[in-house]
Amino acid sequence: MKVLHVEAGRHLYGGALQVVFLLRGLATRGVETVLACPLGSAIAETAAADVVRVVPMPMKGELDIWMVGRLRRLIRAERPDVVHLHSRRGAELWGGLAARWEGVPVVMSRRVDNPEPRLWVALKYRLYDRIITISQGIRAVLLAEGVPAERVVCVPSAVDTERYRPTREYLDWFRREFDLSADQLTLAMIAQFIPRKGHRVLIEALPAIVARHPNVRVLLFGRGAEQAAIRRAVAARPELARRVAFAGFRDDLHRVLPCIDVVVHPASMEGLGVALLQAAACGVPIVAGRAGGIPEIVEPGVNGELVNPGDAAALAEHVSRLLESEELRRRYGQAGRRRVERAFSIDAMVEGNLAVYRDLAGWRQRRG
Repeated sequence: MKVLHVEAGRHLYGGALQVVFLLRGLATRGVETVLACPLGSAIAETAAADVVRVVPMPMKGELDIWMVGRLRRLIRAERPDVVHLHSRRGAELWGGLAARWEGVPVVMSRRVDNPEPRLWVALKYRLYDRIITISQGIRAVLLAEGVPAERVVCVPSAVDTERYRPTREYLDWFRREFDLSADQLTLAMIAQFIPRKGHRVLIEALPAIVARHPNVRVLLFGRGAEQAAIRRAVAARPELARRVAFAGFRDDLHRVLPCIDVVVHPASMEGLGVALLQAAACGVPIVAGRAGGIPEIVEPGVNGELVNPGDAAALAEHVSRLLESEELRRRYGQAGRRRVERAFSIDAMVEGNLAVYRDLAGWRQRRG
């Protein structure tokens, strides 16, 4: 079997990392894979050892109608059994049209839970033979918008539990790296600075948290359009300014996360949350928004707590309670690790995708 994968992301963020996991897993199972990706993208070099061929090409987004022709030529040259579209930025539309016009079964991965206009859904989703959602929450959104249930398959994202694991071996480095004293507790948020991630809710909750835990430090990891505004909001509150650090994008979270005391993620929309899977794999308790696929990771009273989107008071209460009890943090962390190992393994994710390919490839052979 040969599968052509199309990934339009330029950076190795959550979605692109899932593609890398998938390509590696497929290679060990004897599946031929070809990867189309943007010129200069990080995934091209990372995935090179696991695919038959990497094909960098211009991918300029939704207005790049010429992407259809480039992908059609690639499909004709490679003759794949299935085309798998992994991202938006135009790839899902132009890739869907290219595969449909070349008569090849096409799969589209859906990683976000934002609703779309029903007319657009009715038109666009006709292109895909299967839609793979990374959470049941996203699947529910698609079904509510009228996509036929038999075409929507949930295959949860995965986390590398060998790389992300509970360990305190980096604790001394962690304290030096972020200028922390041994008696300080750490609260972290790992997310793009965009409105739906909930940074403003956390800022609203922090004064109550700081009042109960004066020794807390807050690390905000990530970057994005709202970062400057969040910096200003923090600077406007003197009691927060010296306790909140903007830690930027990191590619060494496997060292950072095990040293965090609590991870917070008050999102109002979230497809699943790869950073939450990584935190859970590292044995870190989580307080997060009850949105999208997050409840599939965080079970209240077991490995973390959930709050309604926008509820800063509840967020402050749950975070404070966890910061007060090392035993509770340890218990939640151990439960989170077990949950990830059971439900979000790389093998399960690879097998779930492979089952879809086999179904579509077999269906194509029966037709032709």
